[in-house]
Amino acid sequence: MTAAVVLAPVLDLRAAEPLKGELLAARGQALTLDGSAVERLGGLCLQLLLSAIRTWRADGQVLTFVNASEALTTQWSAFGASPSDLSAQDAPQ
Repeated sequence: MTAAVVLAPVLDLRAAEPLKGELLAARGQALTLDGSAVERLGGLCLQLLLSAIRTWRADGQVLTFVNASEALTTQWSAFGASPSDLSAQDAPQ
């Protein structure tokens, strides 16, 4: 089974707690994150997403970003996060 989360347009401090809840609810199963609506990415939500990537890998689950908006991709890189993490799709071998 694969869970799906549509990321909010504004991933700021207010979005962090709801995003954390959605991620925790999906833990233990494959997860697809839809970034098509993202217009702004804040540091706290970036940290949550990076933590999710690492958590899903450690759990041996697949986490996939789909439809990453240009804003998400640009701001992700501007924070210094690896663009390859944004396209992370594979669980560890």
